[in-house]
Amino acid sequence: MTESDFLKSEALPTGSSPDVRFLLLPLPEFNMLPFGGFLDKLRFSADEEDHSRQRYCSWEIVGIDKEPVISSSGVPVVAQRAAVEIALEAYDYLVVFGGRSARSSQQLTDIYGGMLREAAAKGVALVSIDNACFLFAAAGLLNDHSVAVHWRHVQEFRTAYPRIAIQTEQLYCIDGKRISCAGGSAAVDLAVELVARHCGRAKALKGLADMLVDEARGQLHQLKSLDEDIRANNTAGRHVGRAISLMRQLLAESRTVDELADMLAISRRQLDRLFKENLGVTAREYWTEMRLKHIHWRVINSDHSLQSLADEIGIQDVSYLCKVFRKRFGISPSKLRKISC
Repeated sequence: MTESDFLKSEALPTGSSPDVRFLLLPLPEFNMLPFGGFLDKLRFSADEEDHSRQRYCSWEIVGIDKEPVISSSGVPVVAQRAAVEIALEAYDYLVVFGGRSARSSQQLTDIYGGMLREAAAKGVALVSIDNACFLFAAAGLLNDHSVAVHWRHVQEFRTAYPRIAIQTEQLYCIDGKRISCAGGSAAVDLAVELVARHCGRAKALKGLADMLVDEARGQLHQLKSLDEDIRANNTAGRHVGRAISLMRQLLAESRTVDELADMLAISRRQLDRLFKENLGVTAREYWTEMRLKHIHWRVINSDHSLQSLADEIGIQDVSYLCKVFRKRFGISPSKLRKISC
């Protein structure tokens, strides 16, 4: 058999087409991990072997133009098609891979908003990966929908779009024609779910072993690596783990530890005892440290005002925030931001 004959034998039968079609749109400074993971999962599911032929699912990389799009790691990706060349109605999903900065993704509405709205109007399911959810929200495409947001950006998203429901403990969220993924390796899990809906579970799971992935995680999978203190201390009970999860969800609210204990149906004294036994600090001290670490990360990785960042952790007085921040880290937020630029 010649190479030409072999290629013909692997092609789809005449008149047939893939079961599902994806259009992949990386935004400037997109993260390579979710992009590469999602794309490679499609590749493994696309044919019976490992020839990367688009038999059962297909994909194309699109851009506003055909200029290279630079990832957050500096690696360029060249679009196969420009937006003006695309017939959007020919695709089932438009998958948008967000940039490293939530703010930068949000500011791309004028450039990409029109394409996204046109795709929605033509019945294409819109998929936001990582910080692309900020672009979707700014374009008005998440109204009356729920969204999965990366845990690093939950408070930022909630502050900017308080009326949009956030699924804080989900790797991805499928809400009709609006689909969102927190990013990272969860993009592989989402790709499995979407391919399974069109091509069957067997094809969707194909190749996971080659990718050295143990199993596809469901959207409600609890990320074990999220809470380092709990992971390092195997004796920490379910009350401590649940309390920490609630602390993260309620980061911007002026809730008290007493209210937190009520939500767990235990006493404040018992909650503090459990934190002391397992983590060496009281529940209030742990929650304060969580808030300050959040602010520290946001000061370095965003250009939002200190007032905006204070709102994310439920503090109204910026001067008080600066005081406790300096006491904890030995430097003011403004000085930290200046030397980090």
